[in-house]
Amino acid sequence: MIEELKKELIAIEVIRTLYSQFEKFPEDASNNRNAPFHEAFLNAFADKLDGKVKSIPIFISLSSWMHGLNTSLGQSFLEKTAHILCDGEKKEFTTKKETMLQISENQRSIINNIITDLTNNHRIPNCNTEESECFITGEANIDATDFTVDIFFEDETQIVCIELKTVKPNKSVFKVEKQKILEAKSALKHRSPNKTIKYFLGFPFDPLSDTSTGFDKQRFMDYSVGFRKYYTENEFLLASELWDFLSGENGTMETILSIINAIATVDFLEKYRFLINKNNIASQADRYSEILQSWFLLREKRIIDNYSNIAHKIQRDRTKIKIFNQEMFSDDGCYNEKRFNTLISLI
Repeated sequence: MIEELKKELIAIEVIRTLYSQFEKFPEDASNNRNAPFHEAFLNAFADKLDGKVKSIPIFISLSSWMHGLNTSLGQSFLEKTAHILCDGEKKEFTTKKETMLQISENQRSIINNIITDLTNNHRIPNCNTEESECFITGEANIDATDFTVDIFFEDETQIVCIELKTVKPNKSVFKVEKQKILEAKSALKHRSPNKTIKYFLGFPFDPLSDTSTGFDKQRFMDYSVGFRKYYTENEFLLASELWDFLSGENGTMETILSIINAIATVDFLEKYRFLINKNNIASQADRYSEILQSWFLLREKRIIDNYSNIAHKIQRDRTKIKIFNQEMFSDDGCYNEKRFNTLISLI
């Protein structure tokens, strides 16, 4: 079972993501009244859109909003959820951050040859063979190419890196990512020679599956042209396999979806506004507590359950009174951790 705190942290990310998208949702098409090129091209699809789209400007507005939601999910929600599950982080090994790693000239040459041979079909991908060639001893005397890892965590025996990808990446991505991964693994092995280095591509769901959490890795590899040329199935994590790997628990993807489904309802904004109205804590305490419970906000529920005691303790502390009067969520929908940390210390 995923611990309750991690469920709450995921719920907070769900709330933040939903609130930001409500703020951007196009209530009308007034901001897209003039999109002449889009409208001109879409005229060719008028018969296909008839009965499905109220108007072209609204369609354009919703398409733009949907693109923003996709970006928010891919670059923020899914990544942050992954960090929560594995206690990981985004990690940069770059010149700008002065965190770049090193490899040897010989290693770079070996990696280039591997990529060339894979591209020309002169060899098939084999993770173990590639590592035995790349993980050679010797002086690391040149800077490795800058790289950033979406999900990074390290313990006493291993370093794990995961690159989150869209479920339909461009063909050119596979070659570039394979070269980056081989060089990154070699550089990390130089840095930590006694640790196992694992580096995966991560795909959050399988678009070909009949179920929301199911997957078929062999079928997925045929879905994107050029995938098999550079990767074997043990070099990527797909759908529930990815989320279970991150948490170390079975059924993790189902848990994430259940959290989203509990919060992402048609009355989300009404409930959100109810929670940020502090007057409701006293006037409608039962409903307030019920929403917190259903949204997995158990830490906040603990604050509310002790609200009167906290108020009594801070009567003469002007700083804590100011913090006490802050809202649970900031204007951008982010949870107010500073407020929570201050108030929980008073219980």
